[in-house]
Amino acid sequence: MTRTTSSTRLTFVVLSAAVASFSILQSLVSPVLPTIQHDLNTSQSTVTWVLTAWLLSASVATPLLGRIGDMIGKERTLLIALGAIAVGCLAAALAPNIGVLIAGRVIQGLGGAVFPMAFGIIRDEFPPRRVPSMIGVLSAVIAVGGGLGIVLAGPIVETLNWRWLFGLPVIIVGVTAILTHRYVPASPVRTPGRIDWLAAVLLSGWLVALLIPLSEASSWGWGSPATIGLLAVAAALLALWIRVELRSPHPLIDMRMMRLPAVWTTNLTALLFGASMFPVYAFLPMFMQIPSATGYGLGSSVTEAGLLMLPMLVTMAVAGVLSGPIAPIVGVKGQLVLGSMLSVLTCVSFAVFHDQPWQLATAGGIFGFGLGLAYAAMTNLIVQSVPAHQTGAASGMNANIRTIGGSIGTAVVSTTITAHLMTGGLPYEIGFTSAFVLVAVTSAVTVGLALLVPAARRRTPETVAEPLVASTR
Repeated sequence: MTRTTSSTRLTFVVLSAAVASFSILQSLVSPVLPTIQHDLNTSQSTVTWVLTAWLLSASVATPLLGRIGDMIGKERTLLIALGAIAVGCLAAALAPNIGVLIAGRVIQGLGGAVFPMAFGIIRDEFPPRRVPSMIGVLSAVIAVGGGLGIVLAGPIVETLNWRWLFGLPVIIVGVTAILTHRYVPASPVRTPGRIDWLAAVLLSGWLVALLIPLSEASSWGWGSPATIGLLAVAAALLALWIRVELRSPHPLIDMRMMRLPAVWTTNLTALLFGASMFPVYAFLPMFMQIPSATGYGLGSSVTEAGLLMLPMLVTMAVAGVLSGPIAPIVGVKGQLVLGSMLSVLTCVSFAVFHDQPWQLATAGGIFGFGLGLAYAAMTNLIVQSVPAHQTGAASGMNANIRTIGGSIGTAVVSTTITAHLMTGGLPYEIGFTSAFVLVAVTSAVTVGLALLVPAARRRTPETVAEPLVASTR
């Protein structure tokens, strides 16, 4: 039965609410970690696990549940992911101590499957000609959600308290789950098979072994035995995981798919784009909040810093909406290249022009536009390049690689900023300027990688059904 325009529109609204609910949780707690640390009477090193635990859980769950969704149905897996977010947020909101809060964040991280499920459902339910535009808008929702957490954190904590950072999402996610059950149809595309649990364990192993030292390197030291040892373990488990996947009759991630030119180049670009994007999210608000007494800080409050990030969020949304209509003119690859170039421009601007709030807000707006274009382009390139039954696993892995890049970038930038501190423990200005220059260099390399991505062909409905064949001709 053909679905009406109103029903597909409702489906898209529900999917947008689902991905927004999870993406906001990426950054919602970052500005208020000191408040949580004081309230729960814990140490700074322990409270950082509120972020690290979520990151590890999401990194493991996203590709695994993406594969499960391709098998049992994307709408069912989306409901499971939303349920995990709701349960995790409730546990965090009621947490009597830091241990329960971290456990709640682990459960929340399982909701990372909403990203690949949402993209897969769009591919299943929308006409092929509308898929690029819908993916562009949904990608913008994800990008905006990640930054919106920074904007909302201050007002919520000042008006209520930090527990409502998790209490409010419980209500929103609960309503979204009900609407998902009502308006998201059962998946028409499913892949029979089973989960290769050895591959799943190895995937979890190398991600955990990689992300823990990247998250803790600034406190452990890059040359410490723990950091080097875990990175070596990650490399060994990664090699073993690839070997198992290549031999598995039911691979979690099809390595043949990952070798497609459009897939591996886009994934590598996503790695470096994450390494540029996440540090800007994390450290630009911190820069704004440095006291003016240092001679370079703006002395903004958490709320004021969030408001200065608003132009970035607005332009992300605009770029996501425009990405579909302009694709026939500049191409999906062209959007990725342009987004990377704008990242170079704005990161140089952050390093050189940061004396006035309007300078940072303006550069942030340009950065957001480039980010919106790049987010939409990367997702479109992946979705258009793999078979329909692998959409969940492929888009989940792309999101994962972007997150890994973000972990690497955040760890390196954190080390750069804190390499030399003032007597009071605040960074010198040179720490921030060096970090922004480093991110600009990373973005410049990203431009070169984006140029290597094969240009996406215009596809008819028939070729969309079999992108693996089309992309290897």
